[in-house]
Amino acid sequence: MTETFGPLSPALVLILAGVLLPLFKGRLRDAIFLAAPLAALALVWLLPLGPGLVVDWLGLPLMPLAPDRMARIFGTAFGIAAVAGALYGVTQPNVAEKSAALVYAGAAQGIAFAGDLVTLFVFWEIMAIGSTLVIWSNGNARAGLRYALIHVLGGVLLFAGITAEIATSGSVALQAIRADDLGRWLMLAGILVNAGAPPLSAWVADAYPKASWSGTVFLSAFTTKAAVLVLIRLFPGEPALVWFGLAMAVYGLVYALLEDDIRELLSYSIVGQVGFMLVAIGIGSELALAAAALHAFAHILYKALLMMAAGAILRATGETRLSVLGGLARAMPLTSAALLVGAFSLSAVPLTAGFVSKSAILAALAEGQAGWLWFALTAISAGSLLYVGLKLPWFALFRPGKPREVAATAWSMKAAMALLGGSILAIGCFPSALAGLVPEIADVAVMTPDHILFQLQLLIAASCIFVGLFPLLQPKAGFTLDVDWFWRELPRKAAVVWGLAFRPLQGKAADLRGILHGSWREVSIRAVAQLSGAANWRTGRIAFWATALLATYVLIAAL
Repeated sequence: MTETFGPLSPALVLILAGVLLPLFKGRLRDAIFLAAPLAALALVWLLPLGPGLVVDWLGLPLMPLAPDRMARIFGTAFGIAAVAGALYGVTQPNVAEKSAALVYAGAAQGIAFAGDLVTLFVFWEIMAIGSTLVIWSNGNARAGLRYALIHVLGGVLLFAGITAEIATSGSVALQAIRADDLGRWLMLAGILVNAGAPPLSAWVADAYPKASWSGTVFLSAFTTKAAVLVLIRLFPGEPALVWFGLAMAVYGLVYALLEDDIRELLSYSIVGQVGFMLVAIGIGSELALAAAALHAFAHILYKALLMMAAGAILRATGETRLSVLGGLARAMPLTSAALLVGAFSLSAVPLTAGFVSKSAILAALAEGQAGWLWFALTAISAGSLLYVGLKLPWFALFRPGKPREVAATAWSMKAAMALLGGSILAIGCFPSALAGLVPEIADVAVMTPDHILFQLQLLIAASCIFVGLFPLLQPKAGFTLDVDWFWRELPRKAAVVWGLAFRPLQGKAADLRGILHGSWREVSIRAVAQLSGAANWRTGRIAFWATALLATYVLIAAL
């Protein structure tokens, strides 16, 4: 079946460490938790770039390890995030979360180095399982279930699209395509679910804040950015991505401005920043794709740093609502500095990584003569200063607040924040250092006086708007209505109406539900029996019916 196992994959190191981690205790467990991400990051750079190992599986030429330049860019970012996340969360006593986090990070590396659609899908599903377990490990079963159902939907769409692509073209290659038939549209839709695209964007802010103070750091780094990588590989230049990306950028800005909880605010911001990447991918030029990858790299660093600061505040005070926080700058100076560095990077303040990556995206838009997109993203980028560069620091750190008891921050948490903060500032001060990783940005004017002056003018204008709209931007406790209302609250309200209006029929409804589940069980048994004898069926037919059965099961299970 294989000629050789070839080089060791960074994904396997992390997944194996995650599976075996519960077998160890004490300092040995912590050492493995820290060493596995370091080993995986080293492998990202030790693997030689070039054609990957080809494995024959059921007549399909699979390439489970295909190191190329794009894999190295994302593998490096995922590796740094895993190292920093492990250092930050090494004092986390929940071994289930630690184990799931390593599996999750390993699946992201597997996606980065996948060279075919089948390998991609396998790691895609492992990533969904790992991230769900990270949420569940914090004890929030309902949020974890909602998250799992969304990603089952995305996985079903992706599986159906991959199956149709293999049946149509006979190829499993991970190569650039266009969304020009139903199968490819299904594939694109499945990827966009993980990217947090509308109309399902709300899952990000619904799920990520429900994880622990350490789990959210891992969640912020992998799922949406892995989707960005897959879009770069499969759908560069797809026009629909421009519109999805623009909608996400606006959505993230508006909801982040409205949000009171720090971690929910940062989660909405993830959607907005991924929108910038999707716009660049939709443009599709070499510079635009490199800029999207670079912005993903920078975003992984500064969003992980922001989530670390938020987690430190949560662990120290037990609170993350801006409406009740204040005065933390003096009590938590290093956390405050980390929050400011991450916030300024997201706002594209000069001398930060975000300034470099957003400059590259805007340069790609200017090169592609997409003037209106340039103006739109420039305005949205400046607007991000309102919620993360001004609103968040002012109300959490500098606004006079009531004296509160603040627990000490662990040394490992401080070290992780210092590591990411230093990386962000180093990239911002020396952007040319990234030219070896992303050579397309070498000619982008980043540290020129006129570019820096223009950006500072935009940020000053945003600051003036913040002062003028200060009464409207004050955080208020409450619930922010989003589209997730349709699957979180509407069923409850419908159940109340049903109970009041159709109480006499409730018994029959229960009987109907029992009949549905009984019928489903019988159909499943027969279907499995049929599939087990389907040796002569075409692969596409088997995949179609397996997908249909899975989708039907999810629908009935959600009733």
